[in-house]
Amino acid sequence: MINPKIIESIFSSASIQRWNDYPRMMELVELDKQAHKFIIAYFIAKLEKDVNYTHLIEAGIFEFLRRVVVTDIRPDVYHKALQQKGAELNKWVLSKLSDSLKDIDNGNFLKKFEDYLNDNTMYEKERFILKAASYLSTRWEFNIVYQTSSFLHDIDNVKKAVEEEIEDYYELIGVRKIALNKKLAKVIDLSGRLRFQKRWAQTPRIPETSVLGHMLTVAIFGYFYSIEIGTCDKRLENNFFTALFHDLPEALTRDIISPVKYSVDELADIISEYEITKIEDDILPNVPHTIKKEFSYLLGLYDGVKDEFLDKIIDNGTIKVVDNVHKYDEDKYEAIDGLALKQCDKLSAFIEASLSISHGIKSNELVNGKKQILNGLKTINGVDFKAIAKEIDLAFGTTGQTQSSFDFD
Repeated sequence: MINPKIIESIFSSASIQRWNDYPRMMELVELDKQAHKFIIAYFIAKLEKDVNYTHLIEAGIFEFLRRVVVTDIRPDVYHKALQQKGAELNKWVLSKLSDSLKDIDNGNFLKKFEDYLNDNTMYEKERFILKAASYLSTRWEFNIVYQTSSFLHDIDNVKKAVEEEIEDYYELIGVRKIALNKKLAKVIDLSGRLRFQKRWAQTPRIPETSVLGHMLTVAIFGYFYSIEIGTCDKRLENNFFTALFHDLPEALTRDIISPVKYSVDELADIISEYEITKIEDDILPNVPHTIKKEFSYLLGLYDGVKDEFLDKIIDNGTIKVVDNVHKYDEDKYEAIDGLALKQCDKLSAFIEASLSISHGIKSNELVNGKKQILNGLKTINGVDFKAIAKEIDLAFGTTGQTQSSFDFD
């Protein structure tokens, strides 16, 4: 499905600093920016017509991977370089990533990546939506930067340039709604705030990852899982966006680690009930009415409960939990591989712990948590998540550095 090299590339974005030539009240990293961009792109796309969501997801991942390689170029210089030396830059990106991508989906993923870099008309509409979403996520970041940089002589020029760029995307309904600070802007703001919440908050870790960044890594794993087993387009789309939004309610409840959540009788049920109330009061009223039902489904709401990690379909307008989601691999069933996405979630947590240990930052919480996560990894539809984790552990040089049990979601 995936390999340690591409995983290391993805997680390296958690260490790529943004706006690092300006004073900031907090660290702003590339992984969080990309996650926020994908969330914004989802809402923009849902207000447009004739969007291919497989293309949107793939184009977003391609852009993300290219940006991970080209880490040290300022955005304005980067875009100018793409205009003037795009072919050379893309060739260099491919040389850096081809070895880690060549075996994914029997080479098809690398071929599409290469085609995308070499053909600016490929996924044209989806590219434009992603470009708009990238601008809006950058604009959101700049509002943070501006608070601590107002004394700099050139900051107002930057502010003017950021504000003027929005006109380039006004043809998109979602951009206009967000720019006018309508209801949708509240959802975008809420999701952006998940970058303030750190994962494994009870222990030091390198690189630190936020809840927002974690949501994207799980979504990317969900995409790779989907192409590995060859799902239909709607199932791939649902898997990606279910994973992307799986921790969105934590913007309202905060990240509660599993040892706390499950060690107190009925606490998990109380938290779940509270999450549903907060979603219904603070999130769904701000989501465009045309996609409320679909968005609720992605968040895992059904029959008065919330569980995004169940295998589900929609059959004649009714949400059903099924034993074998693979039997419903047709767009009309709008299937979600919830059990597999839970494995992607655990795999991401395992990597977070393993990476930190490989960097020499090791605590009992990380070591014990890693052990428990590994014990809970399974094989689903032929994808052996435990084997992937062991391969990662071996590549990171942390094999055997696990002790007894602790769970972290």
